[in-house]
Amino acid sequence: MEITLDKIGKRFSNKEWIFKDLSQHFKPGDRIAITGSNGSGKSTLLKIIGGMALPTTGEIQYHDGDTLMDADQLINHVSFASPYLELIEEFSLSEMLQFHFQFKKIRGSLSLNELIDKMYFTGHEHKLIKNFSSGMKQRLKLGLCFFTHSSLVLLDEPSSNLDQVGTDWYQEQIHNLPPEVIVFVASNLASEYQFCNQIINMTQ
Repeated sequence: MEITLDKIGKRFSNKEWIFKDLSQHFKPGDRIAITGSNGSGKSTLLKIIGGMALPTTGEIQYHDGDTLMDADQLINHVSFASPYLELIEEFSLSEMLQFHFQFKKIRGSLSLNELIDKMYFTGHEHKLIKNFSSGMKQRLKLGLCFFTHSSLVLLDEPSSNLDQVGTDWYQEQIHNLPPEVIVFVASNLASEYQFCNQIINMTQ
């Protein structure tokens, strides 16, 4: 996948611009950090890139090889994790995974049991999501993102609520992603995006 931002901008109602005239091209393997002060538009830009919000001006194009991708195809190429992403709390862990992977393909050839082991959830298969700690919920959100087959991985404040073990696990999974995947990280913590080769500073 390749992504082209052509003079995109965003504002809400008649308020002042959050950002405008942003143009950039991203190719397979790029690792991009989106940084900036609170309210500068980090999460908004991430959602726009992932097709979850529309820009006010400009356009985004997605290419799969030489083919221009339709917007409704994008969902099959994107995985996303954020602290504000909702999980189905009435599901057990096993039910959550089974439900998610009815609609998405697992990256690689992992079974659900292998996936549970890789997320360090062995023994919690039948535990309800509502009884998970905040750190366990965040690790589950990240696991669903990392282990979903996708060309574009979007991470918003990925280490929120993680302890040191969880943070180390996050770093390990980042480095295990296929080299052709494009990764965006919206964050102000250098430890969350130290692997990135590009930085978009929304405050500038």
